[in-house]
Amino acid sequence: MSLTFGLTGMDPATETSLKAAFTEANARLGGSWQLLPETQADYIVVDMDSMYGPMSWLRLHAAGKTVIGLTSAPRTQADHRLGQPFDAGSLAQLLAELAPSVVAASPAGLTPAPQPQDQLPEEQPAVAAADSEPLSVAATEEVGVAPREPASVAVAQVVPAAPTMQPHVPAVEIEPTRLAEWLASGRITGKVQLERDGTTLLIDTDARRYHGPSALKPLVAHVTGPLAAADFVATPDWDARAAAHGESQPLTRLLWLDGLLAGGGKLMPGFDPDARYQMLKWPQTEREYPKHFRIATAMMKGPATLSEIAAASGVPEADVTDFVNASLATGFADVERPPEPEPEAPKSGLFGRLRGR
Repeated sequence: MSLTFGLTGMDPATETSLKAAFTEANARLGGSWQLLPETQADYIVVDMDSMYGPMSWLRLHAAGKTVIGLTSAPRTQADHRLGQPFDAGSLAQLLAELAPSVVAASPAGLTPAPQPQDQLPEEQPAVAAADSEPLSVAATEEVGVAPREPASVAVAQVVPAAPTMQPHVPAVEIEPTRLAEWLASGRITGKVQLERDGTTLLIDTDARRYHGPSALKPLVAHVTGPLAAADFVATPDWDARAAAHGESQPLTRLLWLDGLLAGGGKLMPGFDPDARYQMLKWPQTEREYPKHFRIATAMMKGPATLSEIAAASGVPEADVTDFVNASLATGFADVERPPEPEPEAPKSGLFGRLRGR
């Protein structure tokens, strides 16, 4: 596996901060890592505390990627964890743990070159006046200096920069995919319109809200896709159309519906059918799916297997599995994890010392 690093499923501010931390951390490790779009990277950071994080993790896990969960929680279901808040030091430590051979391979066992702020005055090379001019792209290639990283690697290659709040949709056509994956990847931002089977869906990705039917079943075609970039349309009268649809709804409802329909009665890839699942918080059950209230009630009693939940709720196991998928995708449920072992109490006194021998 190559040392390629990517980012997805996070807001622009977090992405910008993480890229800055990566640049500094990578320099400390000798520049062995490369920042690439998520489709080309092997190690990908996902903000598990964001709305899109769990769905991004499911998609990447199914694609065989190694996922690094960015989270303030003490543990994560991803392959590795980067604590929130983070800095260049914590990220450098993680990168060194992921590729220990990089540190060991430093020439003659030396540590990476010191950063400019750590160098002594006599170690800092003199800077000519001409060097103060910014280098053009051609000049940087000629002298071997890497041009500055664009503001958003994952988006910049397919999304043109826009100085206004107009919706961003990819200028380069890519393979059609489901709505949840479009939202998780950040390839569309702003206010867009999506129409399927005569039903209009108005999405505001910045506010993480949508306007459309109050029921979910009319939006099945919108969620299950596949959707191409051309399906997301910029509408001049978006605000007026949104007002006509009434109150907005959170995008998590659409992600929940996607998780409900994605498995077809089978668990998402990466989850064990024999594991025990638990509700972390009470979900918003939909009137269109009355069985879900019974499933959620059974799951709130404690961790249980799919078959145990089905027996307790009186709902077929396939329906239970779909509900668990939806709850996992939106962070309402999780796999039961063994508790952390408690540290052994220190031995004291004569008998304690004798037992410790």
